[in-house]
Amino acid sequence: MMQFEESIRGWEQVGHNLKSISIAPIKPLNKSGIAMRVVLLALSAITIYFFLTIDYQGIDLMKGFADTVVNFMTIFLHPSSHRFTLGEAFYNVVVTLGLAFLTTLIGGIVALFLGLLAAQNLAPKQVTHIIKGFVAIIRAVPTILWVLIFAVAAGLGSAAAIIGMSFHSVSYLTKAYSESFEDLDRSVIEALMASGANWWQIVFQAVLPSSLTYLLSWSFLRFEINFANAVAMGAAAGAGGIGFDLFMAGDFYFDLHEVGLITYLIIAIAIVLEVVSTQFKRRLQKSS
Repeated sequence: MMQFEESIRGWEQVGHNLKSISIAPIKPLNKSGIAMRVVLLALSAITIYFFLTIDYQGIDLMKGFADTVVNFMTIFLHPSSHRFTLGEAFYNVVVTLGLAFLTTLIGGIVALFLGLLAAQNLAPKQVTHIIKGFVAIIRAVPTILWVLIFAVAAGLGSAAAIIGMSFHSVSYLTKAYSESFEDLDRSVIEALMASGANWWQIVFQAVLPSSLTYLLSWSFLRFEINFANAVAMGAAAGAGGIGFDLFMAGDFYFDLHEVGLITYLIIAIAIVLEVVSTQFKRRLQKSS
């Protein structure tokens, strides 16, 4: 009898808890939500349509899968090179790193000034809107297209690669720097303005010291991106470095053993950059 009464009380408590749960009313979709769902449905329909309309009769899927496995085993299990030594390959990696560093340096210097003018707490809104709109257009175009555009005037080579990569780096870092400046406490700027400080004094005494950690972090992230772009530009724009060797090994000579060696070198450099970036960020956080 006691167990029956306890079970009744338990069910009453569950019912009381269910009544106390408030279900929020479902809000109607706004225009942006409806547009987002329409775009996703349209992209899904287009994807399904293309998958269904592809003619698979002339494709041997099993043979293609087997060849892919063999190629991957050749690349990653038997890396070697007959055209260049390991020292020459390392030199080409250094060339690619130099290309990435140079474009990051140029982009960072230009973006620093544009970022100050694009920050809403440091410049008039008309100026910030113009700069942000301009860099958004540049950022929407892939790096390879900017390199090819400048290659029309400068010709294929390192010059077009440096200009195109720097152009895209400026747009990327301008957005990153301006958002870092906008996160600064407004009261600090107002206090300096009340004390009679001019714009340059505010920038050098408050804005840059407070945002230095973020600026360096964004710059190092862009350097990693530029390294990957420099590898691609070595093949697409003839900029040299390890990217050109990868292009020659994979397309002209079709030496998968050499492709494997170059791939391992690129992965090793990427890991080193990631470790250095992580340690660098930790030291900045401790110092700040």
